[in-house]
Amino acid sequence: MEGAGFITPMQLWSIGGGELNEAQNAAAVGADGSLFKNVFKNAVDQVKEAQADVEHKQYLLSTGQLDDAHTLPIAEAKASLSVDVLITLRNKTLEAYNELIKMNV
Repeated sequence: MEGAGFITPMQLWSIGGGELNEAQNAAAVGADGSLFKNVFKNAVDQVKEAQADVEHKQYLLSTGQLDDAHTLPIAEAKASLSVDVLITLRNKTLEAYNELIKMNV
């Protein structure tokens, strides 16, 4: 096909800021072939870790063991931001799903 020289094949996205080789791409996609599932699971895990960190720092503050009082508001801001990112990811996913549903085949 001579006229289709401008079309380039799709490449797997590199998530995390670096270039991935073929073996790393296969590991990122996983055995079931779901890259989005892994990205979404990582986002949920980050929210859980951030919330656990906030709860731990709240405990330390309430028992008087927290040396630096600024770490608690910083941890709360990180947890809030991670929840916002997760909600945005969910909303964009639902928007994309709804657009796919509207498509005529």
